[in-house]
Amino acid sequence: MTDHAIPAARPANPRFSSGPCAKIPHYNLDMLSDAPLGRSHRAAVGKAKLAEAIELTREVLRVPADYRIGIVPGSDTGAVEMAMWSLLGQRPVEMLAWESFGEGWVTDAVKQLKLDATVRKADYGKIVDLAEVDFARDVVFTWNGTTSGVRVPNGDAIPADRDGLTICDATSAAFAMDLPWNKLDVVTFSWQKVLGGEGAHGVLILSPRAVERLENYTPAWPLPKIFRMTKGGKLIEGIFKGETINTPSMLAVEDYLVALKWAQSLGGLPALIARADANAGAVREFIADKDWIADLAEDPATASTTSVCLKFTDPAIKDGAAFAKAVAKRLEKEGVALDAGAYRDAPAGLRIWCGSTVETADVAALMPWIEWAYRVELAAQ
Repeated sequence: MTDHAIPAARPANPRFSSGPCAKIPHYNLDMLSDAPLGRSHRAAVGKAKLAEAIELTREVLRVPADYRIGIVPGSDTGAVEMAMWSLLGQRPVEMLAWESFGEGWVTDAVKQLKLDATVRKADYGKIVDLAEVDFARDVVFTWNGTTSGVRVPNGDAIPADRDGLTICDATSAAFAMDLPWNKLDVVTFSWQKVLGGEGAHGVLILSPRAVERLENYTPAWPLPKIFRMTKGGKLIEGIFKGETINTPSMLAVEDYLVALKWAQSLGGLPALIARADANAGAVREFIADKDWIADLAEDPATASTTSVCLKFTDPAIKDGAAFAKAVAKRLEKEGVALDAGAYRDAPAGLRIWCGSTVETADVAALMPWIEWAYRVELAAQ
């Protein structure tokens, strides 16, 4: 390819945003025709839809039968906050951060809850040394760094017989990575990520150990109504059977059900993981022999398969931040990659969403366009 030659192929779907993410393939609004619009979520039909969403979540993610699953307000952020405000404070806590959302949970623990927390941080592109983490304490961490392109490789560092609780923000990992449930006490995500659902709703999954903490520990701080999961020292079981704390969108719930049934039709979690792996592989295969672009993740073992973050490495680039923005803008103008710029707090570069709803052919078609945009912007400096 000459420096400014337009690539021959275009992605059929240019949506590479890291949230909200691409809808399932062949999506159309007619798929939502069974949504009980104009009905109460407390009516039988509303409760049935919410309960179905919970049970299909359990089936697709292979969540153990004794773990509770609830649909909660405020997206993944709401779910994480509910867990932190309700569970932390009984024992020492360690906060792990390797990207902006993990940094946010550190701020909440230290400045809002005013916990005397041990804070472990890693630069973008790295994760902390998990061997140094004390799991006798409560530990809060993100499984996959949505803004940094790194992830926990597995749950091997987490003891099965730990004393503390593990609170895991898995919003860009759930449905694309294999989560070790016996190592996780709280798991949160938003279905707007890997399954391409609509925004505003979070999912909160609790182990029996987390439930035990909720029923036997009262935090020193007041809890807003929207965070309360117990009454009279007992778990409010209805939350985990479809009786949501506040009013959910039945249209968004129907959209989630459509995505879950699509996931089942593929073969469930293994098929979803394989799709994300193939997508991320297409990116990394393309950049492997390039000296002008590289993976932000430094260790392949911790490289994300959903939010793949790239950095430009050509020393001829004069202003890295401006250059990366110009490339992302050019890709969007050409209609080949929408919302593909790096997160605002992350190092300059690109972020290509490779989650399970993305087609590998679209990722492969995008890569020559990134090289084209790089060469055009380099010549324009």
